[in-house]
Amino acid sequence: MAGIAGWTFWIAVAALAYAYAGFPLLVALAGWVRRRRVRTAPVTPSATLVVAAYNEEAVIAGRLDNALALDYPPGRLQVLVAADGCTDATEAIARRYAGRGVEVLSLPRQGKIRAIDAAVARATGEILVFSDANIQCHPQALRALARNFADPEVGGVAGHVSYRLEEAGESNGRGESLYWDYDTWLKRLETATGSIVSAHGALYAVRRSLYRPVADPAVTDDFAISTAVVEQGYRLVFEPAARGSEYAVAKAGREFHRRVRLMTRGWRGVLLRRRLLNPARFGFYAVVLFSHKVLRRLLPIPLAAMALSSAWLAPAHPLYLAAAAGQAAFYTVAFAGFLLRRSPLGRFKPIYVPFYYCMANAACALALLQLLAGRRIELWQPQRHPAAAPVDR
Repeated sequence: MAGIAGWTFWIAVAALAYAYAGFPLLVALAGWVRRRRVRTAPVTPSATLVVAAYNEEAVIAGRLDNALALDYPPGRLQVLVAADGCTDATEAIARRYAGRGVEVLSLPRQGKIRAIDAAVARATGEILVFSDANIQCHPQALRALARNFADPEVGGVAGHVSYRLEEAGESNGRGESLYWDYDTWLKRLETATGSIVSAHGALYAVRRSLYRPVADPAVTDDFAISTAVVEQGYRLVFEPAARGSEYAVAKAGREFHRRVRLMTRGWRGVLLRRRLLNPARFGFYAVVLFSHKVLRRLLPIPLAAMALSSAWLAPAHPLYLAAAAGQAAFYTVAFAGFLLRRSPLGRFKPIYVPFYYCMANAACALALLQLLAGRRIELWQPQRHPAAAPVDR
């Protein structure tokens, strides 16, 4: 029994070490070797900005004001709002912008993917730009995205999204902001290898000719749409100058449920694009996809295995005792972070990082259980801050 526990412990340690250290180092090394650059040029192809919206009355006006203020040649930008069965004033507010060229599609409640499909059917632009209703973009963001399409190998471009913190928000917002800073860093590394794993739904663009309707409405739209570009043999790259910002979810409970929903749908997205996991066909991208979207979502398993095996072996060796004690201390701090999430003390990084890490992995575990149980989530309930975020300039 001790031998099995020992093997379990070290396999779990190896999985965690690869996920958090080995994978970034591997991507950095692959990027240094391959050095894939994007041949950018100041091109401005016709573009359609798609904003899928469900009950976004608090933020839709700010989003449209921001969209119409983008620095892009007159007559080259079409703005479409796909209202997915809204029951509030979203549609009425959006229609006030009709005189400024905004088109509103009044749709029955079908879910975000079907709303996007309907908008794309009306799109006239050579490139499709997708954004959330609560994001605020830098005036040059669209030009920054567009210049990447001068490279014929590029089929999609992800923007650089940062998160603002509500002053009275709970400490999970700081964890979320830190997580996306890490994710942005990974995207920079991944671009040099050829393609990033997928786009962030708040701001990204794809060639109109490469858009493919998503067969399964229970997947995350940004993952399915952006990875279809890679599946067709084109690059999906990151553009750090295409900047936008939005508020982090202010409440830990809402953030937890949002992450469960996104990861449940995300698992189905990976299943939809499982062909991309074949390294014989998609090369290093398959490694990136597996490491980033599969292994990282399975980490609750090695975390639990390491905790149980080290506790079992603690009486037998000081190393396992130290490992068990270290984990106990970490989870104790995480629980304290949960209790202190609304207090100034909970905003200290040594406290909110363990709390957010444990919350995120608990969401991963629940999402995996929901996938195995066959649960499908086709409709969306956006978790928004009541005000639109100012953009970094």
